[in-house]
Amino acid sequence: MIRVVDAFTAQPFSGNPAAVCLLERGATDAWMQDVAREMNLAETAFLFRASDGYRLRWFTPAVEVALCGHATLASAHVLWQDGQLAAGEQARFYTLSGLLTADRESDWIKLDFPAKEPAAAEPPPGLLMALGLEHASYVGRNVFDYIVEVDSEAVVRSLAPDLILLAGLAARGVMVTARSTAGEFDFVSRFFAPAVGVPEDPVTGSAHCCLTPYWAARLGKSELTGYQASARGGVVRVALRGDRVWLYGQAVTVLQGNLVA
Repeated sequence: MIRVVDAFTAQPFSGNPAAVCLLERGATDAWMQDVAREMNLAETAFLFRASDGYRLRWFTPAVEVALCGHATLASAHVLWQDGQLAAGEQARFYTLSGLLTADRESDWIKLDFPAKEPAAAEPPPGLLMALGLEHASYVGRNVFDYIVEVDSEAVVRSLAPDLILLAGLAARGVMVTARSTAGEFDFVSRFFAPAVGVPEDPVTGSAHCCLTPYWAARLGKSELTGYQASARGGVVRVALRGDRVWLYGQAVTVLQGNLVA
């Protein structure tokens, strides 16, 4: 059985779609990559029972990745929806980024993820040009991505980056962010990862593992709400808890079917 779940949204056809494939046992890397390429979504999640939880892996259409928020949210949603887990039972995932957990809190799912704080960095050659920027308020880098703060929300929303240039950077992706001018959000962002087969990701949980400590320090608050201003859009409530980030999101299943190959 495979499902498509829209994550970080309560409305179908918004947020970030992920495919979730619940397996009886592990599968080969080549088969999982083929399935992810066939699904052609930002991420396809593969999981099967292991120990006191589930082994979970994430694949883009091009590569396996070490951390993914929206496909983890989608996986937890499927486990509760199918009755694989009781309503009050915690979802536990063993991943390339260690143990990740998910808990239901009313209509929301809370993910417990590692914080991936950035350090200030010189922009690599071509970064600002690829984004169509003459300058940036801040450029930083964490273990996965570059983070670029710009002057306004309007700049974030109007970006039309050169994806070919961005794909040549030595990083998984680039997040561009600014303080929000809307009262309901603290910050806005967009995320581009053409190097791993994702031109623009609609809503990126793992990017918020960086955005959360960054904006918590800038705004002096540990609980924030971010809006990822992609064409589909999505809301991520976040909380900084030491070296962990809690990501809160909702999810809705929009398709289910069977793999026959």
